[in-house]
Amino acid sequence: MDFSHFRLEKAGQDQALAIADLVNLTYRGETGWTRETHIIQGDRTNRQEVEIAMSNPDAHFFIVNQPQNMASCIYVAKEKDYGYIGFFSVHPSLQGKGLGKYMLEQAENFALHAMGVHKFVMFVVSQRPELIAFYQRRGYCRTGQVETYPAYLGVPKISGLTIEYLQKII
Repeated sequence: MDFSHFRLEKAGQDQALAIADLVNLTYRGETGWTRETHIIQGDRTNRQEVEIAMSNPDAHFFIVNQPQNMASCIYVAKEKDYGYIGFFSVHPSLQGKGLGKYMLEQAENFALHAMGVHKFVMFVVSQRPELIAFYQRRGYCRTGQVETYPAYLGVPKISGLTIEYLQKII
């Protein structure tokens, strides 16, 4: 798919609700390969959490809009010596077409050139091997750091749910 017509733009505070809705649709909706409804219930995020993330002066929220909906979003924040990647979502109707790969590359390039970071960190649900594999194909490696699934990200439907950290060095 050709993404030259997609324009990555910095999100405004007025788009916080649309971002939260997209993240929830991506991970807690009924379609798409990134959904987690089989292992987690409840919202993944909310408008207030997105607004707080947006207020970080060392962070940027990027979105791609389509006429009918928000196509994708990604957050990158400078933390110490690395860039933290979060809120990464692609509308379920556009998943599997390369948009996620494109968004991640764009965010990494921005962070590398504008923020001066060469290391990227993110966390994923450990019980999502297909999502971990997606990031591994993009150069991310497992760090071995595993934590109990945080309650603010929804209610686990299975016991022993964990998150693990991945990193990439450019």
